[in-house]
Amino acid sequence: METKAKLVIKVDKDLEDIAPGYLENRGKDCVLLPQALEQNDFDSLKMMGHRMKGSGAGYGFQLISDLGTRIEQAAHVQDRQEIHDCIRQLVDYLGNIEIVYV
Repeated sequence: METKAKLVIKVDKDLEDIAPGYLENRGKDCVLLPQALEQNDFDSLKMMGHRMKGSGAGYGFQLISDLGTRIEQAAHVQDRQEIHDCIRQLVDYLGNIEIVYV
């Protein structure tokens, strides 16, 4: 099995105390998002996507903001496949990042 190289993300040292908690909450989203998708709860998906969109970049995680934007837009048009793809990318991203505080 090939080991994936860690994606190094540089995060402002001022966020060192709160970034791990933020990422932990995004990990919880990796459970809640598929549940909402399974239940066709597009309102919750829009809300979670919107929250990710507004917060990720501020912590130094631009991809989280980008995925949040895509989830929010996909939920608006009920594009289940796009939401599923974004969830998979989020899980992959969270599992492969290494934070360096600068």
